[in-house]
Amino acid sequence: MTLSVQIDPLLETRVEEEARRLGVSPSDFVQDVLEQALGLKSPADIYRRVCSFTPMGDPDASENVADKVTARLRAHYPG
Repeated sequence: MTLSVQIDPLLETRVEEEARRLGVSPSDFVQDVLEQALGLKSPADIYRRVCSFTPMGDPDASENVADKVTARLRAHYPG
């Protein structure tokens, strides 16, 4: 479904900046925020799942963490 919403230009800029920071599209960012606001996603549950993805003792676990987390979240929550 496509939904058009008019928002303040400053809010649009903040959405775009935050989406870029997280490495997702503005559309994916807004969808995630709406799902959380409607109680369809729990940030705590997502955090626990992400933490379970990193194997203990992996020497490369601290490298490219953002890329690894983003890839795994996209695999489990394909917008």
